Amino acid sequence: MAKEFTYRGKTVQEIKNISIEQFLSLVPARQRRSLKRGFTPAQIKLLEKIRKVRATNQRKTIKTHCRDIIIVPEMLGLTLLVYKGKEFIAVNIIEDMLGHYLGEFTLNRSRVQHSAPGIGATRSSAAVSVK
Repeated sequence: MAKEFTYRGKTVQEIKNISIEQFLSLVPARQRRSLKRGFTPAQIKLLEKIRKVRATNQRKTIKTHCRDIIIVPEMLGLTLLVYKGKEFIAVNIIEDMLGHYLGEFTLNRSRVQHSAPGIGATRSSAAVSVK
């Protein structure tokens, strides 16, 4: 039997029904401070899109560049396309993501893979044959 998910002692249904002000008391201090300051205009626009999708019960994905928004309960169950610098990555918002920043789930740094040094790269490359 699977264990039921709880976030700080509250079930998913309880969390979905609380307001952002009540959600403040559940998140860690850094996120609470950020949410108390209010949302930026880009974050407000994203939340309005989310509310519009929720009101029409569509299963539409929403594209966003807003990586610095904290995941709040009204985002649960949605799929957001988050920009990672070159492309959009689909992020399914689940219960475990509550209180985290959206950008944490789209890694934007790739591993650097170097090949052999080119001609003129270092002084020692003059000894390398140019075939």
